[in-house]
Amino acid sequence: MGEAIVFTSGKGGVGKTTTIANIGAGLSQLDKKVVMLDTDMGLRNLDVVMGLEDRITYNLMDVLENQCRLNQALIKDKRYPSLYMIPASLKQKRLSDYEEKLKNLIGQLKKEFDYCLIDCPAGIDDGFHFAVSAADKAIIITTPHISAVRDAGRVVYLLESRRFYNMELLINETNDRMMRHHDMISSKEIEEIIGINCLGCIPEDDKVIVSQNRGIPVISMRSEAGKAYRQAARKLLTPRINVADLSKEAVDKKENSSKDNFHIFRRRECNYEG
Repeated sequence: MGEAIVFTSGKGGVGKTTTIANIGAGLSQLDKKVVMLDTDMGLRNLDVVMGLEDRITYNLMDVLENQCRLNQALIKDKRYPSLYMIPASLKQKRLSDYEEKLKNLIGQLKKEFDYCLIDCPAGIDDGFHFAVSAADKAIIITTPHISAVRDAGRVVYLLESRRFYNMELLINETNDRMMRHHDMISSKEIEEIIGINCLGCIPEDDKVIVSQNRGIPVISMRSEAGKAYRQAARKLLTPRINVADLSKEAVDKKENSSKDNFHIFRRRECNYEG
């Protein structure tokens, strides 16, 4: 039985789609059978990042509404072994009506694939709840920016409020030089603020933009970002102990601790600038 992993964040523009494309390609290179699902209805970017937009005939909503068979919507990426994608619909729907159908679909896919990677829409509205409803694990994506870190912490709290504790953090666009000079939040500080372990840090890299424009995951290019994504994919295969079930009081305590860490960081930076 495979595992369903949702890639989410509270804020748009932090690299969720880029991350899922590269982690998916990385897992396929490690001999895993992978399917990526784009649940960002109305926008749909995963196909563009993967360079597969010209091969779309059916989409995820067509499958959920029984307008096509599952294998008709699956798009195989011929560049990578056992890597498939199901694109999102360009039409927006009331997604809360489709949560049970998505769970059934993911259950079916997990029988065939080692990993089902779900690309979650930005924000915490219906699209967020739809995408996480069928997931076994969540990868929280953020960047070392105060607003992105705070929004990521909010997502963690919402997931824990749903008694969802199997989470890890991935930090995009890191810059070691700026972190050393205290001009950017360090990965350790972000872990302390959000309160979950870090799967990996992806450095700033111009080749990420080049890869997106070419429709080629950066993991296939000689680049620092590609190397970091490969390391994150390998780490994802390593079994780790899940966080134990927490009481509501423990969740509230963790939320308060996260807020305290956030404000302590801001006060320290203000003092530093002064």
